[in-house]
Amino acid sequence: MSRRVPTITDGACSSRCGSTAPLPVAIVVPTLNEAEGIVAVLRQLCRDFPDCELVVVDGGSSDATATLAACHARVLHSAAGRGVQMNAGASATSAPVLWFVHADCRIDPVALGQIRAALADSRVVGGGLSLRFDQRSVGLDYLAWSSTKRARHLHQVFGDQAMFVRRDAFEMLGGFPEIAIMEDLELSRRLARLGRLVVLPATSTASSRRLVDHGTWSMIVFMQVLKACYFLGVAPEKIRRLYRAGPPWKRPSKRTRRRQRRQRPTRPAVSGWRDPGVAAPRPQIEPTRPEPAEADRAPVHTEAQ
Repeated sequence: MSRRVPTITDGACSSRCGSTAPLPVAIVVPTLNEAEGIVAVLRQLCRDFPDCELVVVDGGSSDATATLAACHARVLHSAAGRGVQMNAGASATSAPVLWFVHADCRIDPVALGQIRAALADSRVVGGGLSLRFDQRSVGLDYLAWSSTKRARHLHQVFGDQAMFVRRDAFEMLGGFPEIAIMEDLELSRRLARLGRLVVLPATSTASSRRLVDHGTWSMIVFMQVLKACYFLGVAPEKIRRLYRAGPPWKRPSKRTRRRQRRQRPTRPAVSGWRDPGVAAPRPQIEPTRPEPAEADRAPVHTEAQ
């Protein structure tokens, strides 16, 4: 059975006819409490891709993310969840190509030209960039290399690879599945059934903070476990909770946590110190005795009497 391959005539026609009009691209950036780095990301996107539509979709940040982003891009608000946010951004744009960039990723300036060149082939429905990290180590370099190979050969493109997709293919599939996690993996699997996915040489440089904090090799193993859980049908919400908690072998056991809760700090030799986890004792107030009535008072004898 032949696969149904959606096409965009703008890209194919511009290649055949030599048109100088570039293929329009909309960049969608989902955010949630990204105030620390959002300005640098948006400035770079505006500088390197000035002819792209740029939309930020905030999922209810409690910090100044939305306010800061509004100085550089159009800001939308939606419920939290990357799938929900990216679908909202796609619906609010009009370009025939959608490009989803995470707020903690830095994009190679040559990426846009490579995306347009790749989509000149009508068989290509989407793809991603080669992955890099903002730090270097044996573990991080291995993960970047293996993730790029996985995306190229197994068609599993994750969000930190700055996924791009033709709008008509995206809409045909109903957009990102609005699930708690693995929405990017699921969309890329569906896209691979429609046409070709490509992984470009241009890089997306992702933050390595979480990997380093939990241990790079531990996280590599842990992410494979989570992916296997998804393929085995474990509920995405449960996988999300596991992901947030981190590798179980790096977390203290229940017995350890109970012991830590029972332990109290040792009282230092400082006057007036008390354990901050224990409520201050209430002051003891001595009850006041009523004054005896005048008739009940004992008579006072003086020398004059």
